[in-house]
Amino acid sequence: MTGATEPLNPADWPLERRIAVVVDTPGWFDPFSEALVDRLEKHGLTARLVRDYIDVPVGDIAFYLSCMKVTPPAILQRNTWNFVVHASDLPKGRGFSPIVWQILEGISQIPVTLIVMTEAVDAGDIVLRHTLNLEGNELNSAIRDALGRKVVEMCFEVAVEEHPPRLTPQTGDATWYKRRTSLDSRLDPDLSLSAQFNLLRTVDNERYPAFFELHGRRFTLLINDVGPALNKERDGK
Repeated sequence: MTGATEPLNPADWPLERRIAVVVDTPGWFDPFSEALVDRLEKHGLTARLVRDYIDVPVGDIAFYLSCMKVTPPAILQRNTWNFVVHASDLPKGRGFSPIVWQILEGISQIPVTLIVMTEAVDAGDIVLRHTLNLEGNELNSAIRDALGRKVVEMCFEVAVEEHPPRLTPQTGDATWYKRRTSLDSRLDPDLSLSAQFNLLRTVDNERYPAFFELHGRRFTLLINDVGPALNKERDGK
């Protein structure tokens, strides 16, 4: 989520870069934020992982990743450039959990867009766009792993670039995804597992497990990837 920021001038692209990687919500992205900071430091840049907005240092570049809180304008003003990564083909798919909603739509090639932060949510100029290619059998943890690696790759690419980013305004009509809740993990007991596999791919066994209701009771299902399918000929079946 973003607050207001001043218009950017590509001529302000810093030669020496002090970089903040801001993650305000502990969780799945933690190891990727740490990996990004480590990679930036090994490249010779000054990088710092920040867990609270009040601790964002004055610097040159700030990446706001896996953040749920609105960033106050005064915090954004501490850095010349503020970036955020959103997993959709912006302006399509603004809002919450875009990668999950696209998987539920049957999409396997997920656009991942790095943009400049602006006052309007997910509306900043596009800096970089990549594609995350999924095979269609990945579960939640594998999807997050692939997305986390892609985010690190894109942020690093921008951070080490000698030349200022080329800013491309978003064009077209915006669409929005709503915030997901635990109720969005509901299965239909009258449908096959195959028909609901994309939903099963996106649930979290601990925080929002798949569930269904039948005979006046609620039941949860846990799903794990345990390896390749059994070879019937090998097993003599």
